Amino acid sequence: MSSLSVVRVYEHEKYRNVYIVELDDGSSRLATKNLVPGKKVYGEHLFRWENVEYREWNTYRSKLAAALAKGLKELPIVPGQRILYLGAGSGTTVSHISDIVGLKGAIYAVEFAPRVMRELIVVADERPNIIPILEDARMPQRYRMIVEEVDGLYADVAQPEQAAIVADNAEMFLKDKGWLLLAIKARSIDVTAEPSEIYRREIETLKSRGFDIVDIIHLEPFDKDHAMVYAIYNRK
Repeated sequence: MSSLSVVRVYEHEKYRNVYIVELDDGSSRLATKNLVPGKKVYGEHLFRWENVEYREWNTYRSKLAAALAKGLKELPIVPGQRILYLGAGSGTTVSHISDIVGLKGAIYAVEFAPRVMRELIVVADERPNIIPILEDARMPQRYRMIVEEVDGLYADVAQPEQAAIVADNAEMFLKDKGWLLLAIKARSIDVTAEPSEIYRREIETLKSRGFDIVDIIHLEPFDKDHAMVYAIYNRK
């Protein structure tokens, strides 16, 4: 539990199931209700208020938290949803989505690196709504027997042609009018091109594959040369 004293906790005025923790040093933190009280995932602060435990959602460790801090138009993740997460890593952002969707929801967490997957499995052992899948997001046919139709798709893949990878997965798993949150890593696509040109190119790919762009948020100063794209899928 954090040594900082909590002044109050309240739900974010814009994002449901996301909370603001105000502290006695005058600062405030984004947070989610901890699905597994007493357990941390990545060294984050834990706060208790009115017999509920909250986990700090660190904006420098999670691109989704950074997007919220920068004013993303809305957060489409709600309790009970099924979500496909591409590039799950060791589970930092996955764990906060796990807090939000709750035990009636499910996160199919695809990660390619075995070493990182071992860390993700530790997180999933305590969070039954996370289904870890050791696979390559470029080959969705390999996990089509595991993943059901999903309400949303979250992608944070350090690969060229990120938008094409996302679209291939959407065609296989994402329901009509399902949502997409895509963290575009400009330097993972082309280290020689300007980030603005890479963003434009990836967004054009999304549009050509059936996505309507709702919002684009640049993540500086939390993540350099990154943008979060929020879109809605129109299945053809």
